[in-house]
Amino acid sequence: MYIEQIKKLVELQGLDSELLVLKEQLVEAPKHLEELRDKFNTLKEQKSQIKEKLSILKEQKGKLEHDIEEDANRIRKSKNKLMMVENAREYHAMMRELDNLEKLNRLREEELSNLLEDLQAQQSVYDHLTEEMTSLDEEIVEQQSSLDSELKKINARIQELEESRKKACTKVPAPILSRYNFIRERLSNPVIVSVTNGVCNGCFISIPPQTFIELQKGEQILSCPNCQRLIYWEEHFSPKKNED
Repeated sequence: MYIEQIKKLVELQGLDSELLVLKEQLVEAPKHLEELRDKFNTLKEQKSQIKEKLSILKEQKGKLEHDIEEDANRIRKSKNKLMMVENAREYHAMMRELDNLEKLNRLREEELSNLLEDLQAQQSVYDHLTEEMTSLDEEIVEQQSSLDSELKKINARIQELEESRKKACTKVPAPILSRYNFIRERLSNPVIVSVTNGVCNGCFISIPPQTFIELQKGEQILSCPNCQRLIYWEEHFSPKKNED
């Protein structure tokens, strides 16, 4: 009777252990997909910021190109006027004005050149983000499909195990089942463990000699005085013992 009760408890614990693992998988499985979505949203925000920078740079580019064109027109007009001056004073004044215009034009062309480099760099980042988001979006779709299939299988298996657990519980005497459930709610898995050479395999601490003697008798289900888990002597389930 004692041996059968232990076997039923071990069987019940096997079901509970698998249920525990599967329920943890239900929590953990979606996390990778959540990480991918978080990464996608981060890239999306970065892309939005780059797009705004590109808009500003393009606006600055248009203004600079317009100013450079205006400067070029003024330089052409100044050169035409230079050909028409009648005295040295006017000539030197026109040369100073022309020199200033050309200097300002060179500065703007340098600024435009730097801006174009920045614009090209930002566009490259934008294009890279677009490619990365496209690839990531495809991965998310694939992962979602895979996750849906995986969760469906897990939930189906959980349902099977819960049905099996209900049947297993009916085979365990109510007082013992109550003890088992009480411990399971308060301690980490496992609930019932073997004792090897007087040592509990749940907390790995030696049980008192008198408790070990009672355990070897195999007359009642005992608890480890240290961790409170249900215990059984492993020798009761050794091949040699079973042959006897």
